[in-house]
This record gives sequence, C-alpha cells and structure tokens, in this order.
Amino acid sequence: MRFLTLIISLFWLASIQASPIDTYEFRNEVDKTRYQALVKELRCPKCQNQNLADSNSQIAVDLREQVYVMINEGKSDKEIVDYMVARYGDFVLYRPKVNEMTYILWFGPAVILLIGVLVVVMILRKKASPQADKPMSAEQKQQLADILKEE
Repeated sequence: MRFLTLIISLFWLASIQASPIDTYEFRNEVDKTRYQALVKELRCPKCQNQNLADSNSQIAVDLREQVYVMINEGKSDKEIVDYMVARYGDFVLYRPKVNEMTYILWFGPAVILLIGVLVVVMILRKKASPQADKPMSAEQKQQLADILKEE
C-alpha cells in the first residue's frame, strides 16, 4: 500500500512540475487576456505540437517572456505575431496564412479526400456494372459446351 502511495505521489509531483507557471504582472485585464491568447496561439519552436502556454521548454519560457515584454512596450498583437513569424517562420502559427508555401497544408487534405471518394465511387460502379447480368451469346454458349465436353 505504501509503495502504491509513493508511485501515485511521484506521478502527481511530476505532473505539477510539467506545467509551466508564469507570474507576470499586467497593467490591466486586457493585456493579460491578450497575453494568454497570444501564448495559446503561438506554437513552441522546439515542441512539435504544443503552444507556448503549454510548453515547458526553455525556448517557450523565453518566448512567453518576450511576448510579455512586447505587450508592456505597447506592441499590437499583429506586431508580436509578425516578430515571431520573422524570427521562427510560419511554423510558430497554429493557423498559418494561405500562401504558395502553405497551399498543400490547407488544401492537401481536401484533395486527398476527394481522390479517395472518386476511387470508392469508381470501385462501386465497376462492381455494379451489368456485365455479369448480360446473357451469353450463341458463340459463347458453344465455347462453354465444347469446354464441358472435353472434361
């Protein structure tokens, strides 16, 4: 029982350790809301599928601090996002802009789905084709009879 309690305690402590805690003081509630929205919208460059708010990597900590500093400097959300994109590329955006570099990202899944639907329709049409229901011609009947006689 003690061993189980120890294991559960270790997992609980590890989960507490994993969540990043920032103690930034904001001038007003609007700046705090902007900060929270930005760090949730921007992706951590090191962690493949975590935003800045959820990541505990050192670069995420640094970028959260950078966002905080830029908000206190009076920068707009667009200026902050543009700075991050200029420095780390479109990768830091969870919803990258539609341009020639991201067409496949935006439209690729729809094209693949469309191709899949077309393949399924073609297979179903082929299976439902009336060739099997077509009666045999006299020549085909004669060939079948000849084959059966040989056996």
